[in-house]
Amino acid sequence: MSLKKSHKSYPQAFKDEAVLMVLEQGYSVADAAKSLGVSTSLLYNWKEKHEALKQGVTLEESERDELKRLRKENKELRMEKEILKKASAFFAKEMK
Repeated sequence: MSLKKSHKSYPQAFKDEAVLMVLEQGYSVADAAKSLGVSTSLLYNWKEKHEALKQGVTLEESERDELKRLRKENKELRMEKEILKKASAFFAKEMK
């Protein structure tokens, strides 16, 4: 029987502060990671995501949620349009 490693999740505010230690306060990634008790690779990942978000390469959580909602709405509207097209063709045929 193997034991699963549980992944610890950190709040976004903690991640942001950790990245700001590196970017604004001049800490090295290794020093910041050691003082916060996280791995350097994890802090590098947070830093990359922060920089990508800052450059506009990735979407924020609220933007992702809105995009998901709009895609769902778009799919429903396309289905409704197809139903209306079929119904109008049916009724046009019936009227002849």
